[in-house]
Amino acid sequence: MTTQEQLHQWHELAQQLRVDSIRATTIAGSGHPTSSMSAADLIAVLISKYLCYDFDNPHYPNNDRFILSKGHAAPLLYAMYKAAGVITDEELLSLRKLGSRLEGHPTPVLPWVDVATGSLGQGLPIGVGVALAGKYLDQLPYHVWVLLGDSETAEGSVWEAFDHAGHYTLDNLIAIIDVNRLGQRGQTELGWNTQAYATRARAFGWQAIEIDGNNLMEIDQAFSAALSINDRPTVIIARTKKGKGVVALEDLGGWHGKALKPEQEKKAIAELGGERHIIIQVDKPEQAKPATIANSQPLQLPIYEKGAKVATRRAYGDALKALGAARPDVIALDAEVSNSTYTEDFAEAFPERYFEMYIAEQQLVAAAVGLQVRQYKPFASTFAAFLSRAYDFVRMAAISRANIKLVGSHAGVSIGQDGPSQMALEDLAAFQAVWSSTVLYPSDANQTAKLVAQMSDRNGVVYLRTTRESTPVIYGADEEFPIGGSKVVHSSQQDQATVIAAGITLHEALKACDRLKNEDITVRVIDAYSVKPIDVQTLHQAARDTNGNLVVVEDHWSEGGLGAAVLDAFAGTSNTPIYNGPQLRLIKLAVHDMPGSGTPEELLHAAKIDADAIVEAVKSQVRKPIEASAKLYAER
Repeated sequence: MTTQEQLHQWHELAQQLRVDSIRATTIAGSGHPTSSMSAADLIAVLISKYLCYDFDNPHYPNNDRFILSKGHAAPLLYAMYKAAGVITDEELLSLRKLGSRLEGHPTPVLPWVDVATGSLGQGLPIGVGVALAGKYLDQLPYHVWVLLGDSETAEGSVWEAFDHAGHYTLDNLIAIIDVNRLGQRGQTELGWNTQAYATRARAFGWQAIEIDGNNLMEIDQAFSAALSINDRPTVIIARTKKGKGVVALEDLGGWHGKALKPEQEKKAIAELGGERHIIIQVDKPEQAKPATIANSQPLQLPIYEKGAKVATRRAYGDALKALGAARPDVIALDAEVSNSTYTEDFAEAFPERYFEMYIAEQQLVAAAVGLQVRQYKPFASTFAAFLSRAYDFVRMAAISRANIKLVGSHAGVSIGQDGPSQMALEDLAAFQAVWSSTVLYPSDANQTAKLVAQMSDRNGVVYLRTTRESTPVIYGADEEFPIGGSKVVHSSQQDQATVIAAGITLHEALKACDRLKNEDITVRVIDAYSVKPIDVQTLHQAARDTNGNLVVVEDHWSEGGLGAAVLDAFAGTSNTPIYNGPQLRLIKLAVHDMPGSGTPEELLHAAKIDADAIVEAVKSQVRKPIEASAKLYAER
């Protein structure tokens, strides 16, 4: 094929992508045709010559990966799938309809979509994670292509990705910025100043190539140059025109996220040369084998003696190292606090499977999402308070159906003197609100180790909250802690109230139990280590056995934490059996006032979540019926 013939073929394909983006959004009545049209030439060249992908086997290890970071350009992606012959024209026109796989922004409902996009600034950070897997773990020659919009480069997460890709010399990562100048409400920050993008990228150690992104020959040359580099990542900064190819749309504001009306559609399609139904044969990847991975070994978790004082964060580090020895697919990441989360032990034992993300929590979570695309089991840890920076990545991970394990240490007022900036008091609420998430809060070292072992194969977003302070080991190493369960630590036939706690407050509950016993008040103590899913059956039984008297105590704000999870267990939702027992009289002990600095003991007491507060709460419950009976007798 001559150069002119190839250019003609690419042009025809690009026009088809534009036409199909218009057709799909017009019939849907919404969507982003103009954002799709600007990048059509880039995609036409990419899939015709450079992308190596077996659409019949999307999980094939050697496949290149393509991430559409500018997820609102989904019509372009779906038009690409039609051109590759994997969706029909009929399905293309089902865009945005209820029940269609072609949602408004891409999700892994489609087998060729690795991760959900649409919240801007996420595709490149996730691409860094996939590229880390390719270069350092799989050791395969596939490339990770990421198409970004120019507006999203204002997101800090994009520059965290530029930084880390440069640091790890990810020469298998190729970013393409579609610089079409126009954002949602007008011109972008940099407009068509492609030199500014290039200067920034080069400062992070990238090769930067500036091109006319609607010139097919320049696109071809840039893609070829990107593949020739073997010591740094590449960014192609492509100056394009929004709405390219239709005079009534091209480089005009006011068209972002706006579908054409039928009469406008007809004129636009005619201007683009009419409908086409070209099917291209996308090249399949070379036959290459991933790096040899050792076989799994029997898991030997650490064992802690009862009565010893061990922080659950310490137990997490020990258990992760043990898990790493048993499971070669387990990967650890940390945000420059590995000497506090104790992932440093894993890093020392398995340096080839540890990735330092420094103080970049968005990139931390994004890299975990990218690594799990290649079927690894990533554990990402930092101080629990700082995971809030990455919350959008966490919620998008759920939409991606990603399987990631997040560990937050130093939670609650019990961390002590560092003060409220370091105290996660929102994390249980935040992670419970994530779709299909698991939230775990262990109270001792043996329990922590058993939960870490279960996390590795748990689907979805799994969050483990660990404690800074050393706490007594109360469970034997032979005890089991199934996710969704709880432990009744203390009970009797005469229990008058139930105290429900987790983590640090469980130990306060046990102290209160001993003190109340000296006053002839017996209480049941439940360790609700599985906050989500919570053990509904055990809670219902406790309420029935203790006349509905429940006290929940937690080192967390009162909103959305353990207390909320317990209340939900009695709410009678579609997933919860109906409670049948005495009327609930529930007291929630939680943090209400803004804490300051102090010792852990002082802060627990000031927040009224220590043993003293639990004793008073229980007494207020069990004395009320007695006082009411005495008053009734006196009146008679």
